[in-house]
Amino acid sequence: MSISFFRICMILISWASLLFLPKSVVRRFLPVTFFSASILLIETLLSLIFKWWKVKGGLNALVADALGFIFGPFLAINIWIFHLTHKKFLVYTLVNLLMDLLFAFPLNAFFQKVGFYKLKKFTSIHLFLISYALSFFNYWFQKYIISGKNIETRT
Repeated sequence: MSISFFRICMILISWASLLFLPKSVVRRFLPVTFFSASILLIETLLSLIFKWWKVKGGLNALVADALGFIFGPFLAINIWIFHLTHKKFLVYTLVNLLMDLLFAFPLNAFFQKVGFYKLKKFTSIHLFLISYALSFFNYWFQKYIISGKNIETRT
């Protein structure tokens, strides 16, 4: 199976899963998801400078992988987690702990094995710590920035 095919399937399946949610839920959590996606895009740009990981195929493959992951599974999973854990901070932190451990260890090993990327100056621990820390920024953004302005109640 080619990486391009896997990339496309990853995006399509992720977006298709959102069809099971009401549009209002997707709209409610889209701002925090774009906030988080922006941070991941910055992290990807920094990885070019600091050589945290290497992507086979150069810059074009790096961009395709980053955009495919960020606007595919990451976007969908972020919305699903916020939907399923809305206003339940402890559940939110536990779900993110499990998801970030899953991503940083078995999924990271799988993605490296199939050739998406190869970690260089980054380790699985770094991936986990950054992902888990980002989840707290996301929660803060959703709770205090978005909910505080009642954006989610607008039509």
